[in-house]
Amino acid sequence: MSNNHTQGSGTAGDNNLSGHRHEREGRSPGPYTFNGTGALPASNTSSARSYPGSFDFEEMLVSLHDLFERDRQVASQQDSKRCGICYLYFSIGDLHYREEEGFYICSACERSLGKQTLPMIRRQQK
Repeated sequence: MSNNHTQGSGTAGDNNLSGHRHEREGRSPGPYTFNGTGALPASNTSSARSYPGSFDFEEMLVSLHDLFERDRQVASQQDSKRCGICYLYFSIGDLHYREEEGFYICSACERSLGKQTLPMIRRQQK
């Protein structure tokens, strides 16, 4: 058995996802081809298809980035606690402690949960 391996040999253990196969075949790489940087390829919105009710993935990523950036800023403050439902950080004044279940809850999660009780395995310290 030989230990020689050639670039782009196409074996099952080959992690060569950089698009070389497409270049050999004369095709351009698809939109989800690994580019080696770990970054998503640039979005070409001018040629993107639009469907009724279509999902804007790029908008979702920007929204999540903003949400987590805000969460990190709030978490770094001394008077912040985490909501026991959505796990995002809030100022202690923006949370309500549910004594019976033993966790803090933000107003959005409290509206969603309503009067329903939700027992927790671990109680949050008050």
